[in-house]
Order: sequence, then structure tokens, then C-alpha cells
Amino acid sequence: MPEYNELTEPAHESSTAAGRRWRLPDGWVLISGLISLLIALPILAVLLHVFIPAGEIWRHLGTTVLPRYLLNTFWLVIGVGIGVLVIGVGTAWLVAMCRFPGRNLMQWALLLPLAVPTYVIAYAYTDFLQFTGPVQSGLRDWFDWGRADYWFPNIRSLGGAITLMALVLYPYVYLLARAAFLEQSVSALEVGRTLGRGPWRLFGTIALPLARPAIAGGTALALMETLNDFGAVQFFGVDTFTTGIYRTWFGLGEPVAAAQLAAILLIFVALLILFERLSRGQAQFHNTGTKYQALPSFKLKGARAWLALTACALPVLLGFLLPAGLLLQMAITEGDPLFGTRFMRFAGNSLLLAGVAAILAVGLALLLSYAARINRSRVTSWSVRLAGLGYAVPGSVIAVGILIPLGYLDDRINLYTDRWFGVTVGLLFTGTLVALVYAYLVRFLAVSLNAVDASLARVTVSMDGAARTLGQSAGQTLRRVHMPMTRVSLFAAAILVFVDVMKELPATVILRPFDFDTLAIRAYELASDERLAQASTSALAIVLVGIIPVIILSRAMTQSRPGHHDPDAQDSALPASESVLAGNTKT
Repeated sequence: MPEYNELTEPAHESSTAAGRRWRLPDGWVLISGLISLLIALPILAVLLHVFIPAGEIWRHLGTTVLPRYLLNTFWLVIGVGIGVLVIGVGTAWLVAMCRFPGRNLMQWALLLPLAVPTYVIAYAYTDFLQFTGPVQSGLRDWFDWGRADYWFPNIRSLGGAITLMALVLYPYVYLLARAAFLEQSVSALEVGRTLGRGPWRLFGTIALPLARPAIAGGTALALMETLNDFGAVQFFGVDTFTTGIYRTWFGLGEPVAAAQLAAILLIFVALLILFERLSRGQAQFHNTGTKYQALPSFKLKGARAWLALTACALPVLLGFLLPAGLLLQMAITEGDPLFGTRFMRFAGNSLLLAGVAAILAVGLALLLSYAARINRSRVTSWSVRLAGLGYAVPGSVIAVGILIPLGYLDDRINLYTDRWFGVTVGLLFTGTLVALVYAYLVRFLAVSLNAVDASLARVTVSMDGAARTLGQSAGQTLRRVHMPMTRVSLFAAAILVFVDVMKELPATVILRPFDFDTLAIRAYELASDERLAQASTSALAIVLVGIIPVIILSRAMTQSRPGHHDPDAQDSALPASESVLAGNTKT
């Protein structure tokens, strides 16, 4: 805790409140405050530009593309929200409460679409369903049709984007909904069954209301990812705020207008967070029992069992197996012509950025969480909340927010070096890896923060006291006690950030240095040139890397129910990794 300055400590009890104003903050409070300010700076930069006049360009946007941005973004959010709710909640209830053939396989397989970025599934399905693709070509050959003899839905449309995003993002709802169903008290469900309620009535009147806050949180996460998407909507030609920000800044050269578009997108995000919190706060259903044993399950037979298996298998097939198979087939038959030395350079750039961002994110998260642990003041509490805000902000908004202050800083540095030394040093921050890693930290610090915070919470406070009585400082206690005990969780947090950075596209497209390509950029550029088969190699590599956190999360699900005990998991990182999804809904 912070100590009083002896010169300013209040002399009377009545002056205690006044004396607190002169309390000197300790180093941990300063560290947490500095980190949170750095993370919040891009968001503040975007919001401040709302009040700067944008001139004629804003009038032009308002009369031409802005209504389209609003409508497309609105319908995208509504459509994806309905899709992830139906798929995520339905499959979660089936695997949690029903017994049918293949249930154990489906429990973890339903998480596999998390490994597929939205732009990757867009590339795979476009090649599969386009006019020259195997599906339409097969239909024409089979029925001897011509171009005008049949109608086929256009995958590159708003409806196509909604469908594919729902197939990729439903695991956010599935994971939290399934955990909520498993955590419910047996007593409430047994009472419902004794009253003669079957599986559907039990689901609608008891299980679903109890799980409503978790479902709302998972839906909010999926919709935040929807608003963050750039690659899929850009490729499908669907104009949203994310694509509009990019075009306004780089196509029209109007940073102020781009920042104002980003601010409008922030309003969408704020409404989503408000919706999630209101849903959680208004829930009037609570678990009151402490009886956690095997949940009553419904054994499905015959047609019902096969229907349940089909309902769970279809999202896995359409969201992971089919696109991954298509990418593999394209990579084998054609693939990237630069596969070899240059392709390894793309992979090396991705690994470099992801590794640096993961190490820094875990380090900063450890400092923040430990500061909040040893100093439970309002400053550290709000610092942690502020630092976790970036996960809710789309990458394109963060990129714009970073370009504004770093661009100003570069201009000031060049102005003074030219005035004092007669030379300019060029761009030291914008257009460099510094800006890109900064964006990753702002965007994904919350991922590591929630995992690290959950890990530190499992270390008893008495161990801190024991270390301090042995003469260890706070920093030494962190290094010699907490870090060794939580090393597996720290590694899991680093893996999750690593994979998120590997898949990230919007901020990378905007902030990457000239002639610095990553796997995501390579796949995006090839797909933009309609070279989908060549883009498959980079896209498949991203999917393979993305399977790592899916394995971690699927193992974590086995420990999500209270009362579960695994003797081999005393320092398991798995609950912490699962808390990344649950914890991010609190930002």
C-alpha cells in the first residue's frame, strides 16, 4: 500500500480526508497508470477528432457512402448475432445436457472454427461456390445447364458475409453457454424434471434464463469481432465502417474524416458493451444450490440422436472441415508460387511480430495484475479496466488512433532536427514495426490480462506475506514466487496473443511498414487480385497456427464445471485460458 509522507500526514482525525490528497503514490501505481494511459491513447485520439471540422469531405461522405456504411454494418451485426445465438446456444445445450453418438467428439470439435479467420473462410468458399468453381461447374455438367438456365446465390454479398461470419464466430457463444450450462445447480434442474418438464421446457424455463448473462457476453464478443472484420467484407465488396475508414484515410487522404468514422464505429462498440452489461445486470435468475454432481442428461435414441449429431456436426463441417480441406487441396494443386525462400520470409515476419507482441503483452499484463493485487486502490483498479478496453475496439480504429499521435510526434521530431541540425530523420514511429507492435498491444493486451489475472488469483495471499516476512520486496516476490508458480498460465496467455496477432488483418494492413509482408497480408493481397488458389498456402498456414488455442480451450472445457479435480493440473493454465473469453466481456 502507498505510504504517507511524514511532512504531510494529517495531525487530526478530522483532517484525514484532506491528508489523503497528499498521499504519495508508490511505483506500482505509477506503472499501472502509465501502461493504461499508453493503451488508451489511441482511443482518446480518435474521440478527440470528433470535434475537429472535416470540411466538405464529411458532407460528401454523408450524401454518398455513409448511409450504406450504416445499413450494412447494422444488418451485419443483426444477422451475425442471430446466427451465433442459434448455433452456439443450440449446440451447447445438446452437448451439455444430451447423450447421443459422437457427443464426446463434438464437445471439442465445435471449437475448431475459432482457428479459421473470417477472411480465410471467405477466400475458401468464394473459390468453391463461384461461377467457375467446382459446385456450379458440376451442376452445369450434370444437368447440362447454361449460364441463364439456373439461379445460384451470390456468396460475395452481405448475406454471404453474414453466413460465413456466423459459422466462424459461433464458438464464442458456444464456449460460454456450455460453461454456463455445466455450472448450473443440479437441484434446480431436478426440480424441473420432477414437475414433468421435458428437455425443451427445461431448457426454455430454467437453463436458458440461468445462462443468459454468459450467452449475452459470448454474443457481444462475436459481434465485436464482426465489427473488427476487414478482410472478408472488403473481399465481398460489402461497405462497412471498417472498409470506409481505410478508404477515407488512404484513398481520399482525409485523416480527420477517417477518425470521425472510427468514432462512429466506437459508438457501435459502446452500444454492444452496454447491451451486454444490461443483460447481465437485469438477470433475475441465480444458482442457489451448492450441489455440483453429474448433471441429469437426456439420452437420445433413433432419429433424435442422429438429428442431434447432425446439428452439431454441420457447423464443424461448414465452419472448419470444408474450408480447411479446400485450402489444403488448393495449396497442393497450385499454392503460392513464392513458396520457398520468400514465403519463409513472410512466415518469419509473422512469427517475429507475434512473438514480440506476445512477450510484451504478457509482461505488461503481469505488471498490471500484480500492481492491482498488492495495491487495491481505485487508480490500479481503473488502470486494469482501461488497459483491457482495447479488445473491444476494432483494429482499424486502433490503427487510426495510433497514426494520429505518432504522426504528430514524427513531425515534431523532424521539425526540431531540421531546425537544429539541418537534417530530417524521417519516420521513426509511423510506418515502422513500432507502430504495428503498439497496435497489437492495444488490441490484445486484454487477452493476456484476463489470463494472467486469473492465474495470479490462484496464488494465495498468504504466500505474499510469507515472502515479505523473509525480506523479499514486491518485485522480488513477483519474480521468485509468482512467476514460477504461474509459468504455465503465462505461457498459455502468450500463445493466445501469439495466435491472435498471426490472424490480425485490419491494423496490419494500415500500419505495416513498406515492403513488409506477413502471412495475413500475403493471403489478403493474393485474394484481392483474385488469385485464390495461390492465397491458399498462406491462409492454410494461419489456420494451422490457429488450432493451438483451440486445443487449449477444448482442454479447459473439461475443467469448467465446479467440483472438477484434476490431480495433474495443480498449475494448469487451462482455466486461465478459458477465462480469456469470459473475462473479456467485463471490459
